[in-house]
Amino acid sequence: MIAIVDYGVGNLHSISGAVKTLTDDVVITSEKNALMNTDGIILPGVGAFPDASEKLFKSGLGDVIIARAKAGAPLLGVCLGMQLLFEKSYEYGEHKGLSLLKGEIAPMANDLTQKVKVPHMGWNALSIQKECALTKYIQNGDYVYYVHSFYAKGLDCLNAGSEYANLFVPGIVSSGNVFGCQFHPEKSGSVGLNILKAFLEVTENA
Repeated sequence: MIAIVDYGVGNLHSISGAVKTLTDDVVITSEKNALMNTDGIILPGVGAFPDASEKLFKSGLGDVIIARAKAGAPLLGVCLGMQLLFEKSYEYGEHKGLSLLKGEIAPMANDLTQKVKVPHMGWNALSIQKECALTKYIQNGDYVYYVHSFYAKGLDCLNAGSEYANLFVPGIVSSGNVFGCQFHPEKSGSVGLNILKAFLEVTENA
């Protein structure tokens, strides 16, 4: 069973719909006990990091996700969900993340040296830097769909990313059983479905 975490923010139904094209064994849940008994966890997210982090920790879901990931359960964070996997974010102040990956989330606007739109929105080609389980069924140059104003930096878990003006934006990150996609696989057509397919295979083999 794959659990999609419902913590009050996120594009739950679009991710659920994409996963359901690959398997019926998926549930949207906000129950801690349910998360303790799943084969894999997907942490979605849209919106602001501070609100999402507060809801995760106040509900106790954050601690459960940390415990399950540290016990070896495959975990996939998507968009804001990926950002929450890191140690902290500087979105409207400084806020703690789940600290399952090393690095921090910073505003793109502070590091851009060219006049381009923020948020970074639209299709970009992926440049694969280091293979991981999620890159199994995709190729260098495949296009994925981004919508974000903040990005991960200072990390050593980069697998693939995209050029946006002078920035190289991390698109896929991983460390052991913990994975993240800054872009939206559920909005990225067949490429996104292949990434989700690869994650499901990880859960099957865990």
